[in-house]
Amino acid sequence: MFSLDAGAAVGLRRNIELKARCRDLWSARAAAMGELTATEAGRFEQLDTYFHCHHGRLKLRETAGAASAELIWYDRSNDAKVRPSDYRLASIANPAELKAALTDALGVRGEVRKRRQLLLWHNVRIHLDEVEGLGGFIEFEAVIAGDEDEATAHERLDQLCRVLQLTPADFLRESYSDLKGI
Repeated sequence: MFSLDAGAAVGLRRNIELKARCRDLWSARAAAMGELTATEAGRFEQLDTYFHCHHGRLKLRETAGAASAELIWYDRSNDAKVRPSDYRLASIANPAELKAALTDALGVRGEVRKRRQLLLWHNVRIHLDEVEGLGGFIEFEAVIAGDEDEATAHERLDQLCRVLQLTPADFLRESYSDLKGI
């Protein structure tokens, strides 16, 4: 895992996250918005292009209709449980040029296409994802920033799992790219 010393922390962010298979995204949405009063923050069609890198994962996320893209580097363990994820984001004004440069420099591992509905609840981003070729998934990302702490993040993710009726048998250790074999 990436070290969080003072020098490394510039621009470094942290989530506490969990990914799980979800056979019924509609019911998960209804439970999150009903019982927990999560709010809808958008629906997106996204293309994530993964590049080879020697540490963590590096992807360019392009969202249909958006003027810019995001370059995302992240590092987390592959555990089928709630886990920390350290990451960096960079907004990219010209994704086609960056994609070509990264392809030439690093090589492409593969691509993941998905339809995502984003819900927000406290400091948690709830992703309801329909991933091309893989099916339905739910992902929780509790953002650790300001006065939010990891203990509270774990409690919130536990509550989400109870309300959305997710069990450890549903939890995934892999990223979508791993599940696609890229």
